[in-house]
Amino acid sequence: MIEISDRAQQHFRRLLAQQGEELGILLRVTAPGTPAANCELEFCEPRDLVGSEWLVECEGFNFYLEGDSARWLDGASIDYEPNPTGGQLNIRAPRIKGEIPGADAGLIERVRYVLEAEINPRIASHGGRVSLLEVTSDGAVLLQFGGGCHGCSMVDVTLKNGVEKTLRERVPEITAVRDATDHSGGRNPYYREKAGSSAMG
Repeated sequence: MIEISDRAQQHFRRLLAQQGEELGILLRVTAPGTPAANCELEFCEPRDLVGSEWLVECEGFNFYLEGDSARWLDGASIDYEPNPTGGQLNIRAPRIKGEIPGADAGLIERVRYVLEAEINPRIASHGGRVSLLEVTSDGAVLLQFGGGCHGCSMVDVTLKNGVEKTLRERVPEITAVRDATDHSGGRNPYYREKAGSSAMG
């Protein structure tokens, strides 16, 4: 399932020896199956365990995978590369961000993947987020904008030049991309309309 190199095990033994307690190490995946997925390592005591963890045999200590994280860590590896300033622990987990949907995947699955993998990371710099509401029977995609995109006067530009362009390139079967957000209630838009100008929703 997961491969922990001898150098990494040696590194973990050193860390655990400094703690001086009956500790193990727990690895978990946060936000699995999304582009934001990440691995987190922490010390754990036997009483911290809930019973669903997977035990990985290591010499001299217990290494656990959090139960819900285990499937995302299939084929993962941990190595430790020493360097003059100490060293670098490297965790490679090729599956934690999920699989790219294949050509046989449904329209909804492919649209959702493009939103999560490409579009949301871009608009996150404006505090924005877009989620899929519906794909209609004729292939129109209805989207909900949130965060800094909610009520933003530039949302039409974001929709046409960014979101729609990317979605149509990646998922050619889409017939239209529409914004179904009620922008009048936006609490913290990235760009605000100037007083007296008409709202461009």
